[in-house]
Amino acid sequence: MIKRPVETAEIRNALKHYPVVAILGARQVGKTTLARQLAAEWRRSVTMLDLEDPADVALLADPMLYLRDQHGLVILDEIQRFENLFPALRVLADRPRTPARFLILGNASPSLLRQSSESLAGRIHYHELRGLSLRDVTPAASQKLWLRGGFPRSFTAASEKASYQWREDFIKTFLERDLHQLGVNVASTTMYRFWSMLANYHAQIWNAAEFARAFGMSESAVRGYLDKLTAALVVRQLRPWHENLTKRQVKAPKVYLSDTGVLHTLLGQRSRDDLLRHPKVGASWEGFVIEQICQAMRLESGDVHFWATHAGAELDLLIVRGRRRIGVEIKRTSTPQVTPSMRIAMQDLKLTAMYVVHAGPQSFGLPDGIRAVAFNHLLDEFGPP
Repeated sequence: MIKRPVETAEIRNALKHYPVVAILGARQVGKTTLARQLAAEWRRSVTMLDLEDPADVALLADPMLYLRDQHGLVILDEIQRFENLFPALRVLADRPRTPARFLILGNASPSLLRQSSESLAGRIHYHELRGLSLRDVTPAASQKLWLRGGFPRSFTAASEKASYQWREDFIKTFLERDLHQLGVNVASTTMYRFWSMLANYHAQIWNAAEFARAFGMSESAVRGYLDKLTAALVVRQLRPWHENLTKRQVKAPKVYLSDTGVLHTLLGQRSRDDLLRHPKVGASWEGFVIEQICQAMRLESGDVHFWATHAGAELDLLIVRGRRRIGVEIKRTSTPQVTPSMRIAMQDLKLTAMYVVHAGPQSFGLPDGIRAVAFNHLLDEFGPP
């Protein structure tokens, strides 16, 4: 079991300020393990209910009757299976002196978010849990993390073969079991084609018309599939940034599969050698670096963008926080150079800082105040504010 002290500290702090805290993430990302780590550190009583266990569900036949007598920390796992609990949690959260704090775990489905936000407005804090990151593993394991991805069971598997098999099983189960929770009422084979096509578009600008033609559907229908997978945290969309410029700017998002291990499985890349020979290796590494920066800096989806013009200038990642604008270019090379696109982005976007993350061993300065950051030093340069 890999401990995640940064995550547990953030959740513990949230429980001090909110009566209900929700850990939301893709299935098998480690929500239950994280809750158990937190429970082991909790100094008061802990009650943990698994809402996939019929015995635990039976205890909640009358939710108010059972939960009103609980004290300390109450953990409700697989909450998306019992969304009618939210009205009861609202009443319990409003009690004076809050005798119990509630930690609820669930898949980040649109239905769950809607139900919880409507019933628990002002009483709930959402903690988005992604896969393992550089903060959770040793520096020597970073290449393994890139190849296998951040799902704990994939990362800790006994062999590359076992890891790949786990990811194949994950994809199959996600498509056959979890799709209905995302409101996608289509055949799993169709969604597998869609997800696989997205893998081949990884790090590219979304082209709704091409997807619509491929599937014989409307552009709004395929965009709905993309948004559902994004809500489930298995896809990341980088929204385009617009400035009031004379240049024509790209207005469609860039799409990335959130987990590179799943990406490699959908692309059929079983080993590091397979990946290094694949034409998507640079795109895979770009998505991996973006995900690591987002986790290291605790960035929300509204903080991160990309920028591109129809004339060819582009920026892989634009981080906007208040008045600060940080530009990041990602180059899988050991000898990064300043490009015309970087200079244009610095001038047009009025960047506070500009970085080039590269695969070499050392960080160093480049012309025009740009800094080249070695991937192995990523956490030294990009950390929480």
